[in-house]
Amino acid sequence: MRVDAIELRRVRMPLVSPFRTSFGTQTERDILVLRAVTDGPDGWGECVALTEPVYSSEYVAGVIDVLRMHLIPALRGVTDARETADALAFVKGHRMAKGALEMALLDAQLRAEDRSLAQELGAVHTRVPCGVSVGIMDSVPQLVDAVAAFVDAGYVRVKLKIEPGWDIEPVRAVRARFPDIPLQVDANTAYRPADIPHLTRLDAEDLLLIEQPFDEEDLLGHVQLAAAMRTPVCLDETITSAATAEQAIRLKATRILNIKAGRVGGYLEARRIHDLCLGQGVPVWCGGMVETGLGRAANIALAALPGFTLPGDVSASDRFYAVDLTEPFVMADGHLDVPTGPGLGVTPLPDVLDDLTTWSDTVPVQGIPAAG
Repeated sequence: MRVDAIELRRVRMPLVSPFRTSFGTQTERDILVLRAVTDGPDGWGECVALTEPVYSSEYVAGVIDVLRMHLIPALRGVTDARETADALAFVKGHRMAKGALEMALLDAQLRAEDRSLAQELGAVHTRVPCGVSVGIMDSVPQLVDAVAAFVDAGYVRVKLKIEPGWDIEPVRAVRARFPDIPLQVDANTAYRPADIPHLTRLDAEDLLLIEQPFDEEDLLGHVQLAAAMRTPVCLDETITSAATAEQAIRLKATRILNIKAGRVGGYLEARRIHDLCLGQGVPVWCGGMVETGLGRAANIALAALPGFTLPGDVSASDRFYAVDLTEPFVMADGHLDVPTGPGLGVTPLPDVLDDLTTWSDTVPVQGIPAAG
């Protein structure tokens, strides 16, 4: 495979309803979509970075800059998508940018090979269970009603976003209304180790896990919390590679891992983390970043691997978008089918993509001159 150019598009995706977390409220997503132009089929990728650097240090404009100036020119000589990570390793960090680029190249190569991403990763399931992430709301009754609607729609697991001042009462109310639903909470680093006595009160609600309560670099705090709580601690932002996953497991900072391919640099590194955890008996689940149908298709393929024993943030298209970039993913009996077509198994709808694009640029692999 020869990669000739990468097309970059910023796509404005309105959300069906505001989604609030501890780092802000989203009413739309500003998503960077990539198209790998090759000597064979084109390939598609999606970057999970947000518009502002509030979830991680990466953000859309910064991703565009590092792709144009450093990562895309580094593809010269790359003929196998599986070599992408090595070719880009000279750039420190920028895992979301690297992961999006690898995703586009993998899609192109697998289309040429007439193989699906699910086959490439080693999927063993033909469909995956759907979980839903529910943001912070204005009142507890509003939250309970929202959860009820998702349960009625067929979602088999519920995740509640929490933050100081919005934790014990809303979780208790949801658990009281739904005593048997698999329920977990996600703090997005909103707490500090001084809050450990308060967080242990969540043990009474029979939760699957508590996700990333402390800062991503605070391994010691998570070790202390894991020792104090009956509820399993799960790490998200802390896990950026198979190496950090292994350290966290060894230190007993986590008993469950959330694997987000974009956060760890791509689906091949995500598979390495999965394999590590599978070998050590650590359950994993697939996290979501409010992806379009492109990222959703890839996440479904990842979630079909054998170690993903907990339902993840794999939801139907209409959870977030009235109009998706691809043909919509529709849930049936609380599950989504794993795409079986070549590559991702989906492509953007041309008219929808054009209508939602706010900016575009095509960067030849030979690169552009550096500033100065």
